[in-house]
Amino acid sequence: MKSATDHARAVIVACNATGVAHMLVGSFSRNVYATPRSTQDADVVISLEPSKVKPLITALSDDFVWEEQMTFETVTGTRRDTVISKEGAFKVEIFWLSTDPHDQERFKRRREIDFAGVTTWVPTAEDVIVMKLRWKRQKDIDDVRDVIEFQGDDVFDWPYIHEWCEKHGTRALLDEIRTSIPPLD
Repeated sequence: MKSATDHARAVIVACNATGVAHMLVGSFSRNVYATPRSTQDADVVISLEPSKVKPLITALSDDFVWEEQMTFETVTGTRRDTVISKEGAFKVEIFWLSTDPHDQERFKRRREIDFAGVTTWVPTAEDVIVMKLRWKRQKDIDDVRDVIEFQGDDVFDWPYIHEWCEKHGTRALLDEIRTSIPPLD
């Protein structure tokens, strides 16, 4: 049985093979900046014209079934498609790069990494924090705390984070999280 990493890797391989600009987000990107935690799905942002999605669907068809019904992400209204592993219930959510200003900015700032032997892109640590705060779920708040604790408070571009948190109305939550983290000795 394939692992979560194997499934995410298969989607990245398909994106690379078809030339689809992409970014691994969600728990997998959080794991780049903190002690890894398990996840039941993967999230990938793609930059692609909807009319050009057929080669990606074809490249994924050996491992996944592309669900017919698209949905929309609740915070930004971003189009979301879901692919389900043929092997089991592992799900990969494919988010289409939206016109949301932060979505555009974090995609521009993404950084290249090696993920399980393949090249992919992830958001910066700052953008992981901004987006997780925007979602405001308890696991996302915990992820923000974990990333800050693991990286250390002094490595971040705080003016950048503060600017987006002000725009999204999450600055007070960020400040609350930061003050809850005990100082390192």
